[in-house]
Amino acid sequence: MQSSNAAVVVFSGGQDSTTCLAWACARWPRVVAVTVNYGQRHQIELTAAREVAKLAGVEQVTLPCDSFRALGGNALTGSEAVADSVRAETGLPNTFVPGRNLILITLAAAFAWQRGITEIVTGVCETDYSGYPDCRESTMTALQAALRAGMDAPFTIHTPLMHLGKADTVRMIRDLGKLDWLAHSHTCYRGERPPCGTCPACRLRAKGFAEAGIPDPLIA
Repeated sequence: MQSSNAAVVVFSGGQDSTTCLAWACARWPRVVAVTVNYGQRHQIELTAAREVAKLAGVEQVTLPCDSFRALGGNALTGSEAVADSVRAETGLPNTFVPGRNLILITLAAAFAWQRGITEIVTGVCETDYSGYPDCRESTMTALQAALRAGMDAPFTIHTPLMHLGKADTVRMIRDLGKLDWLAHSHTCYRGERPPCGTCPACRLRAKGFAEAGIPDPLIA
């Protein structure tokens, strides 16, 4: 497998992955947005991903992976309501989908391997990550090593948002000249459009825009 002048972006259609898509488009002449239909309750995410990818002018591929819905146990693939507090037994919010980032990035790598692409971009972040252990830099380092060994390919997992706060990500996509893409993105945990404005994801997004002093094009 040879390194290529292209990148695959793990793409949900949310604020962070949209910012990563803009970042990747500024660095590689060919970018493919890989979206995974993992049984998320709110299919509006898939619609947002298609809309943003079309606006960006990049190829977008949706891969099926419905096992998370069968596993359940969280607010993003099951029926329980999004909670503001963490679970006492885990110390994690009920929006944590165990193994999600590990599997999504592995699927993206398998897709990339078939096409001779070695660069993988994901929007995981240690700063505003709600405590999710699969968003940590140490997790990405370990996963990169596993992918390289398991597929015998020189993959690099790029995490441009790893140490940035939400205000920094807002400034990043503004500086890339793609702030308007966020008007088509989706963040709300309740799957509402316009967004509910009260769930943890909406509050974090609003805080980032407020701190950056930039109106959110999704609600402006």
